[in-house]
Amino acid sequence: MSVTEKLTSRLPVLGDRVERKDVVAVVKLHGVITPSPSPLARGSINLAAVETALTRAFGHDRLKAVALLINSPGGAPTQSGLVAERIRQLADEKKVPVLAFAEDVAASGGYWLACAADEIFAHRTSMVGSIGVISGGFGFTGLLERFGIERRLHTAGANKSRLDPFSPEKPEDVEWLKKMHSQLHELFVDWVKERRGSRLTDTEDLFTGDVWLGQKALDLGLIDGLGSLRQIVTERYPDAEISVAEPKKPLLARLGLGAPAAASAMLDAVTTKAAWSRFGL
Repeated sequence: MSVTEKLTSRLPVLGDRVERKDVVAVVKLHGVITPSPSPLARGSINLAAVETALTRAFGHDRLKAVALLINSPGGAPTQSGLVAERIRQLADEKKVPVLAFAEDVAASGGYWLACAADEIFAHRTSMVGSIGVISGGFGFTGLLERFGIERRLHTAGANKSRLDPFSPEKPEDVEWLKKMHSQLHELFVDWVKERRGSRLTDTEDLFTGDVWLGQKALDLGLIDGLGSLRQIVTERYPDAEISVAEPKKPLLARLGLGAPAAASAMLDAVTTKAAWSRFGL
């Protein structure tokens, strides 16, 4: 047989069909949940950042399931809600199951995202939960006085300057913030109950903002099982191939550039570090 004949024999015959495998699409949701990511931050999650990855994941032909690979200490509640609602919208449209897998941590807003799935899995060392609300900031009044800097702030509306970091903290502002936290906490609890239903155990500690390792989270009904993404997907869909749809970072972020100001970017980096540090990461 000549070389030409050998090459020709390997070409598919007209009409032959290459068998296509089923697909389990994986979306990586890694980082702090924030509407304004910083180039210096350790990854971030928001609807604008993950929209392309989500639509690509749910748009696969022969799609059997979508897996969410979550590693997030939480962040902005609105972005958590927007991303979770988008996941449910796509899942309902495509009529495919969604599985969530917690890595190091799926806490606070990270757990909000996990609840968008039909089932949640975690490693036995994963930190899960933190169903609560937190906010933080800095006060610079002493620093301004030290350097002789005068703060000039002009507003129309008595409450326009609430929680201004360059002004002394007011008790009425703190009380207002606590009420806001309570309302957000109630919305968070309602979402978890809606998604987890009767799988949750009846315990007073469930919504205190505490966080648990994998086995305890399973006992409390916060997750459905222990295991890694590859393990569970291989068991459920042995003939499917895994296709990863990772959110793209902006070009400037990939280059480590684009901060609006060095001081602002540094504060963003400190805030991001603080969010992870609450879980020892």
